[in-house]
Formats: sequence, structure tokens, C-alpha cells
Amino acid sequence: MAKAFYCQYVVVAGGGGSAGVSYGGGGGAGGYLESSLLLTADTFALTVGAGGATAATGVGFSGSNSVFGVVVASGGGGGGGGQTAGADGASGGGAGGEYANTNASRAGGSGVSGQGNDGGSSQNQVGGGGGGAGAVGADATGYRGDAGDGGAGIASSITGSSVTRAGGGGGGSGPDAGAAGAGGAGGGGAGITSGSANPGVANTGGGGGGGGGDNTGGAGGSGVVIFTLPAQASVTFSAGVTQTSSAVGVNTVYTVTETDPGSTVTIG
Repeated sequence: MAKAFYCQYVVVAGGGGSAGVSYGGGGGAGGYLESSLLLTADTFALTVGAGGATAATGVGFSGSNSVFGVVVASGGGGGGGGQTAGADGASGGGAGGEYANTNASRAGGSGVSGQGNDGGSSQNQVGGGGGGAGAVGADATGYRGDAGDGGAGIASSITGSSVTRAGGGGGGSGPDAGAAGAGGAGGGGAGITSGSANPGVANTGGGGGGGGGDNTGGAGGSGVVIFTLPAQASVTFSAGVTQTSSAVGVNTVYTVTETDPGSTVTIG
């Protein structure tokens, strides 16, 4: 009879990037999944999703999925550039602000239930916040008001100490508008009013911050795969996997921060 092991996991996908044109919306956080399962000894697919890149126009690129066997966290949606809705994703990207002299608003992208939340809407010269795993991205506050903050992520103590991951990116604002949006707790990049926006933090799945004016938006942060197994379990990673391990009580915690295509983990 094959061995079976109780396994707890946190799987976070890559966060969405923000477009680098005119008051960008914040990128949506990568999908966040935390639960437990019974693993029968076998070889399992293993992928740490990359963060989404910025885009010169339109919408920032969405993050990539993270995979641990049958567990798949979806990438965060890209934040919209000027006058562009945010992209759908595990958490939706915030919408880009209007640059014409209008009161028009664009919608944030939709999130996936159980993995994230919706992105915030935009207004004139202010972008919406990207959705986070634990909260929606905030809407921009009226004509040339403040940009939306990124939605907060979720805290986990799977590694033995509390760490928050999967925060949304803050929206960018223009020179005649209010404050740029703060990044959501859990690695979300802050939006800006000038200069290049802040990226999502690596290995948190945070969304990239929105750029101000015609400045560059931030890229999304890469994801992470964390799992625990009883100390007696044998664990072997394929070539190209970057990981660390530590003892927490009677278990070993494995934190995987980078993988090559086709990476696997064998548990026995």
C-alpha cells in the first residue's frame, strides 16, 4: 500500500502588472489558496507563477498560475492604462483613469471567488486599486480625487510566523489630482503620481502599482508554493527548483520560490 501524508499548503500565483500610460490602475493580486489534503506518495507538478509584466498601452499583463499537484492558483489580472478597464483574474486589476476632461469612470476587473476579489473603478486622472486576496480594490474617489488603494491580502502562519501575501496594487494619479493609492498589505506595489510605479513584492503575488501621468506602471510580484509534511516524509525536487525547508513542530515546511518549466516534486 502506498504511503499517505497529511499536507497543509499555501499556493499563491503571480500578481498582475499595471499598464504604463496615464493614471494606471493597480494590478490584481495572484490567486491565494490555503488548505490541507491527504497526499499519496507520488510525483506532483510544481510551478511558481511569474508576475505579470507592465504594458506600454492598454492593460498590464496578467500574472501566471502557480501549481502544486491538483491545486492551481490563477494569476492576478492586469491593471488598466488610461481610459481602460482592469482585466479579470484571480483578483481583478484596477481600472485606468480618464485623461479627457470628463466624469467618466471605468470598471475594475472581476475576481475569482475563493481566490481573490474585484479591482476598483477609476475616475478622471485617478486609477482604481487592484483587488487583493482578502479585500476588494478601492474605487477612486471622484473627479480628480484620490486613486484607489490596493486590496489587502491574507495572513498565514504556515511557516511558523505570520506573513501576509497577495495584496493588490495601488492606483496611479495625475498631477492635478489627489494622492496615489497605497499598495495592499501583502506585497502590493504602491501607485505613484510621477516616476516609475512600484512593483509587487517577489514571492507574495502582489499586484503592481499604477503609474501616474505617462509614467511606467509596476510589474506584478511572483508567486510562491509552501507546503508542510511530516518530518519522516521523503521529498525530492527536480532540477531547476529553488526552495528552502525548515522544521516547524513535527513537520517540515518547504517554501518554493522559483521553478523551471516542467518542474516536479516527488513525495514518498
